[in-house]
This record gives sequence, C-alpha cells and structure tokens, in this order.
Amino acid sequence: MKNGFKVGPNYQTPGAPVESLWIDDKNKQLASYQEPYWDWWRVFQDPYLEMLIQDAHRQNLTLRQAGFRIEEARARRAVQFGNLFPQQQSLYGSYSRRQISKETGITAGGGGGLPGAKRAFDVYTAGGQFAWELDFWGRFRRAVIQADAQLDSTVEDYDDVLVILLGDVAQAYVDIRVTQQRIRFAEANVRSQTVTYDKEVIRANGGLSSPLDVAQARTNLAQTEANVPQLKTDLRRAQNRLCILMGMPPADLDQMLGSELSIPGAPAKVAVGIPADLIRRRPDVRRAERLAAAQSERIGITEAAMYPAFTINGNLFVQANQLNNLFVPTATAGNVGPSFNWNLLNYGRIWNTTNAEEALFLQLVTAYQVEVLNAQRESEDAITGFLNAEEQSRILRIGVDNAVIARDLTARLYLEGRERYDRLFIAELFLTQQQDSLALAEGAVAANLVDLFRSLGGGWQIRLNGADGVNTQPMMDIPRDQLAPMPQRLRPVEVIPENLPRGNAAPGGPMPAGPMPGNAPGNVPMPPPN
Repeated sequence: MKNGFKVGPNYQTPGAPVESLWIDDKNKQLASYQEPYWDWWRVFQDPYLEMLIQDAHRQNLTLRQAGFRIEEARARRAVQFGNLFPQQQSLYGSYSRRQISKETGITAGGGGGLPGAKRAFDVYTAGGQFAWELDFWGRFRRAVIQADAQLDSTVEDYDDVLVILLGDVAQAYVDIRVTQQRIRFAEANVRSQTVTYDKEVIRANGGLSSPLDVAQARTNLAQTEANVPQLKTDLRRAQNRLCILMGMPPADLDQMLGSELSIPGAPAKVAVGIPADLIRRRPDVRRAERLAAAQSERIGITEAAMYPAFTINGNLFVQANQLNNLFVPTATAGNVGPSFNWNLLNYGRIWNTTNAEEALFLQLVTAYQVEVLNAQRESEDAITGFLNAEEQSRILRIGVDNAVIARDLTARLYLEGRERYDRLFIAELFLTQQQDSLALAEGAVAANLVDLFRSLGGGWQIRLNGADGVNTQPMMDIPRDQLAPMPQRLRPVEVIPENLPRGNAAPGGPMPAGPMPGNAPGNVPMPPPN
C-alpha cells in the first residue's frame, strides 16, 4: 500500500565514477570553466562546413531511420497505456436455425418433449462482453513507465546518431581538404622536380652531369608523380563518403566545395567544460541510463505474476427466436462479476524469471557505468590528441620552412657548380616528405578537434531549430579567442624558373621560419560567400 499498490523496486539513477577535472586541465588552450558550444562547427569559421552540416541534418537517411524508431516507440507506449482500461471489449452477433433431437434429454424415447414446444426454431443473438484485469500489483502501470523509458532511449539514440553524423561530416570534410592540400604539395613538387630533371638531361648532354644524376632525378620525379593518382583516389573516396552522409548519390564535389581552400584551423582556446557534464550532455550515456530504467520496471512486471490477478468480467446480450423481438426488454440477458487467477504451482518459474530480470538490470547498470568511463576516455584521448597534434603541426611547419630554404639554396649552389647533385636530390626528396607530413599533421589537428567536440556530446541540439518556444541560439557569442582563423584560399603555385631557382615550389612561395597565421603557408583571406 505504501508503494502505491506496485510490487518490485522503484528505480533511482545509478551512480557512476566521474573525475572532477581533465588530465590536461591546466593547459592554456582548454577552457574548463566554460560550457562547450552545441554548434561547435562554428569555431572553424568555414561556410562550406556549415552548409554540409545543415544538409546532412536534413537529408541523412540513417538519421531518418532513427526518427522512425521514435515513432515506433511512441506507438508502443500508447499500446501499453491502453492496458490501464478494460483489456478486452468486443461486440458480437449471430443467427442460427436449431432443431432438437427426439432421442435426447426431455424428448428421449420419442415422447415429443414439453407440450407446445417446437423441435425447430430460430435464434437471434446480439451483445457485447468485456474483461478488465485490475492493476492491483502495478503490472500495467509499470509497463507504461517502462515504455516511457524505452521511448526516451530512442530519442537519445536519435541524438547519438546525430552527434556521430555531424562528427563524421566534419571528419570527411577535413579529409577532403587534407587530401587536396597533399595533392597541391605533390603537384607543386612534380613541377619543381620536372624542371630539375630537364636541366639534368641538358647538363648530361653537355657533359656537365653524369647519367647517374639523370637517373636519380628521374627516380625522384617518378616517385613523386606516383603519389598523385593514389591521392586523387583518396579524395574521390572521401567525397563519396561525404555524399552518402548527406543522403545523396556519390558525386564530384569539386564544383560545390572548390579545391583551393586550406585545411580548417583550430581556435586558440577550446571550451570543454568538466568531466561530470558528460553524463548530462552525451546522448549515448543518457540512452544507457534510460535502458537501465526500463529494465528496472520489467522486474516489477515479472514479479506481479507471483500474485493473483483480479478481473471483472461482463457479458450483456439480447436473444430472441424472432428478429422483431430481439430488442424488447424481455430479450435482455447477461452476467457480470469478479474473478481471480493465481498461478500457484509454477515450480519456481516466475521467481527465477524475476531473478533473471534483476540480473539483466544489473548488467545494464554496469553497462551505463562503463559508458560513462568510456565517455571520459574518449574525451581524454581527443584532448591529448588535439594538443599534441597542434604541437606536432607547429614543429613540422618550421621544418617545412627550413626544408624549402635548404632546397632552394642547394639548387642555386648546384646550378653554380658548387654542390653535388645528390645533395639536391636529398633536399627535394626531404621537402616532399615534410610537406606531406605537414598536411597530415594539420589535418590531424582539425580531426582531433572534431573528435573532441564529438566526445563532449555537442551538436544534437541542432534538431531543436524551429521548435516552438525553444531558444536554439548560443547563450552568448563565441569569444574571439575561441574562433579559428578565417578560411584561407591558397595562391596559385609557382614553378621554379629555369634560369634560377627562387622561392618555394609549394603553395604561396617562400615561407619564413616559425608558425604562420592561418592554416597553411602563404594564405590570403577568402572573400565571403555570396
């Protein structure tokens, strides 16, 4: 009675181990005091990325499938709610022509039965019946609560799919920009090495160089050229992956996205909040908790079978031998009354079924706690990956700047006859490798930042756009120190003139030592889109 006539446990949110601070909390690039932005893609300040995010949210088929699962759960919840009312209600009607045998009952022996009784007659019947099992032990009420929790879990599943989708879209976009950058570096080096090779052929024909130098130059050029087809394959695959995420057939996206934009950059400071907020923000954690809540109600539903079920049964009908007499008052008949059913000799089946449901509940509680731990691990992995990728990118950028200087100086000295060709061969080969590593490192910065935002559980709030009474705008404008540099459009690549090598064969000409503003060397601001 104190439990509202409900058997079984009452659910409470289970505890989960959560740290108070991030491991790298003291890093100046992290803002743990500030809540992460739900529209995290804005920090990249890339209009193309924002366009792709919006299109994927509207068109992705996997997300649409998750939405239909919500509709299914909502309908099943309505079915469970209907069990609170009489579970069986039906109307029926019949007509039959009957004849009594003279050899049975009161007519046995051919006596003819009662005086005036007819052996053959018509029977018309119409009526209704109902059965209402009272929810004395809370079985049906718990089923409604369980269906509510299941519905909540499908909503959280939708949000989780949305978070993953937005992260995958951003990741595919980063992969496209990284591959485009690698192709630009490779093609620039192909042009530069082609000039070197042509000069070697001329020098060899004039007796100023050996055939070995020509073979080395051709080998270096061929190796660089061979990278371009594979990179173009990678670019097409990244574009195809992005098309599927946007719910469209694979297509060439160069017209939509262009090919001269730099890799998205990282902001000077990233808002990450505190680890405890993951339980509230991440949809997959909330989904695991809702599944545990639904399973808790199943324990009470199963336990209710150990007690008697009380039912009110009713049957009201009219019956007559002639159709015109079917609805007269004297044709009315029926019955109503309570009944109970109690499964006594169940041989422990109900008890053990309840134990099994309890064990499954403990499994789901443990799964929820594991989900919380994994959420913290994913966030910590993304944080350290982002911070160290930033450092690696900074160091590689310095290395590329100096590799360009070394290549240009070596080429100049070689043409003046003061340096051997093998030094130029090594300088060109090393520059090609360093530039490719730099593009990958800059892509790793953006990719780890996307993983960080995804692990923090942001982005699902985009589905609230247009909802009545819901303010979907950020609580405040993003501070300048939490915005990445504006997207940069790269200058055309220059080829080393034949008379004298100068500058950088990579995009943007020679680069000074040290980090450059923006995302890539030699960038200039891109005009805003129309």
